[in-house]
Amino acid sequence: MAEAIELLAKGIARTAAPAEQPAPPPPATPAEKKEEAKKDVWDVTVGLGLIFITGNASTVTFNGLVTAERKTEDWIYAVRATGVYGESRPPEVEGAPETSQVVALNAAIQLRGDRRFNEKISGYLLAGAETDHVKSVEARGIGEAGIGLIWWDLKRKDGGDSFLRTDLAFRYARETRFQYYPTRMDLPDVSLGGPRFGATFRYSINQDVALLEEISVLPSLIEGSRLLVGNQTQLSVKLTKALAVTTTFLLQYDSSPAEGKVPTDTSLAVSATVTF
Repeated sequence: MAEAIELLAKGIARTAAPAEQPAPPPPATPAEKKEEAKKDVWDVTVGLGLIFITGNASTVTFNGLVTAERKTEDWIYAVRATGVYGESRPPEVEGAPETSQVVALNAAIQLRGDRRFNEKISGYLLAGAETDHVKSVEARGIGEAGIGLIWWDLKRKDGGDSFLRTDLAFRYARETRFQYYPTRMDLPDVSLGGPRFGATFRYSINQDVALLEEISVLPSLIEGSRLLVGNQTQLSVKLTKALAVTTTFLLQYDSSPAEGKVPTDTSLAVSATVTF
């Protein structure tokens, strides 16, 4: 009887003992908290640069940039708009009339929507429009459909990150041409279309210094042989949480530009950017 009572008491004690509670999850890092807060919210950046010279010669160059991106569980939306204007007046010569020359006048806008199939692969549609009066491009309408592959998207505890995405798509564009400088003259319009390869690489050394590299290669397969290559290198250094100084180097190559134009253009710009 004593042994039975002892066994019964042990069984009751085991039943009444509280079950082991699972260990609480580790607290989120600052980078993870920031990423969670950005979900389903537009991330907007506005940039502005200006060079103004007066005296024996006069030069003014203005460039602007607006980008916006929104990420949801199934979609990624992106908008990008840029514009550049530059005017120069050579040194005055006695007896000669004062003249000024436009050295830059271009603008572009792109809209992109990605439908995520999983964390790595998405299908996307892109539409855009461009103009560049100095290169005799009156308007260029763009339509593109393709697949994007995210190779990695890593967040570090110090606030830095690393990101690589490649695009494989087909692009068609219709380019209307008009010569604005030095004399106004209509030029034949052209079309281009073919496979486009693109890559975007971003690496943040820490939460204040980031490097962005973008490249695009488009061999046109219609209306003759033509190759378009674009490359942008951007270094951004934050001064405050929202304000940064951005240095951008841009290279554009067109194997068949408008008559009288050279195939390669480069630009180096420094601007202040604000992120909302």
